[in-house]
Order: sequence, then structure tokens, then C-alpha cells
Amino acid sequence: MSSHDLTPEQLEFFDTFGFLALPGALADSIAEITAAFDEIWATRGDGHDGKAHDPTQRSCIVPFIDQHERLCALLEEPCIYGLLCSLLGNNFNYMGSDGNYYAGDTVWHSDGWHPAVLRYVKIALYLDPLTRETGCLRVIPGSHNTGDTYSEKLQQIIPKKKPLLWGVEGKDLPAIALETDPGDVLVFNHNLKHAAFGGDPRRRMFTINCSQRFPDDQIPELKDHIAGNARFWIDRMYGETMMATANAQRLVHLEQGMANDGHLAALAAKAREEMTEPARG
Repeated sequence: MSSHDLTPEQLEFFDTFGFLALPGALADSIAEITAAFDEIWATRGDGHDGKAHDPTQRSCIVPFIDQHERLCALLEEPCIYGLLCSLLGNNFNYMGSDGNYYAGDTVWHSDGWHPAVLRYVKIALYLDPLTRETGCLRVIPGSHNTGDTYSEKLQQIIPKKKPLLWGVEGKDLPAIALETDPGDVLVFNHNLKHAAFGGDPRRRMFTINCSQRFPDDQIPELKDHIAGNARFWIDRMYGETMMATANAQRLVHLEQGMANDGHLAALAAKAREEMTEPARG
């Protein structure tokens, strides 16, 4: 066990509640991380699809960390690598990333509803100080467990995205507000119900999504997951910089994606014909 692995207590907390906060885990390098974030947006028109950011809606770039060598290297950053190995195993898969300027509220949702066979996690890095009043991440602890009566009830009601849930506004649902400062690291199970309310219309945030390695009999699920990226108009699962700068350690976490994304380009071409812009999330 290295000094960057999660402790047994942290692992049990994550298993029970579906999330974990690591305050200040990247505090020493957050300035250069933020500079790389801003550099990517500057070279991409400072908003969605090469246009200026519209403060009334989210701007998104997928994949994101793949666009800059410094952010690609986060996959080898000791605290990130130890976190992912602890939760997903030493041969985890990097499943992509997104960079965002958030605007307005984000309603309650999960990033997937995966059975317990494979674990998917999202690492979220917020580059501005956020409180419960200014758009910080809110989570419903324990809402990630498929097959559990409580979680299944939430999954039944929340995806309908009604203005009121159980007669109250989304911001008033029982939840934990994970207030953050730049350099803090949040990680949560994709199944976990989460949201954000209030805040500046240009909130900077990016994610790193990973999963356990897919057994051979579940490669079709991996290909289905990769196919979902077509809505972002990308032809390969990973960006050129991510692949070109990969060392032997990183390639372990890219090889399944690289070997199974051959169908993505045709799907992305079809999406370009059917959509007016790439997806915003």
C-alpha cells in the first residue's frame, strides 16, 4: 500500500455513501492545472463548439484533459492514480473527460445507472471556490446502490425531472453540499444522485471518468459506452495528445478503449448530420 492509496476507512465510506472528498489533494499544482484549463478554452473559441461562451447554458469540451499534456498527466498524478487504483484496481480504464463552463442549475441526476458488476467513478475538479449558495456539488448519500429500495425509489422519481420532487424544489431535497476550494478533489460513483444550484454563469469544472476493466464477456457494454461519445462529434475515444504522450503506465488504462472504438467515427459522422452542434453534456 502506497501513501496515496485510500485507507480502509475511506474505501468503506465510499462503498457506503457513494462519494469521497479529498480537501487540498491537488493544492500544490492547482495553479498550473487552472492555467492549462484556461489555455484549452482560449484555443477553442472560449466557449462551446468554437463559439464564445453563452452565459445562459453550459459550454462543454469532450474529451477535455486529452487536449493538454499537463492535464493528460493527471492520470499519473500520485493522488489521482492512487485513488483510482484503490477504487477500481490497478488496471482501471480511463473512460474520458469533459471540461465545462457551467451556467445555471444542474438538476438531480445520475451519470449512469450501472449494475454492481462494474464500478464507474467520476473525479470532479472545481477551479473556483463554491458554496451551497454558489453552485457547489450536492449529493444524496447512499443513492448509488442498485437494487436497494431507497436508491431504486430515487431512480424511479428523479429522472422525470419535474419542477417539484416530492412537493419540494430540487435545492430543498435532503442532501450534502460539498463546498470546495480549488485544489480539492471530489470522486463519486456514477450512480450517485447529484445536482448543483445557484452560482456564477461561468463556473469552471472538469471531470475524469474511469471504470474497472471490462471482462471479455462485457466488451459489448464497453462498445455501447464508447458509442455514446458520438454525440460529441469525436472520432476516437481519446484525444491525440493523450495517446501521443502516453507512457507504458498510462497505456494500461487506454488499451481497452483504443482497441474497441473502431465504430465511433461512423457514428460521429451520422451525429454531425443530425445535430446542429455537439452535445453540451
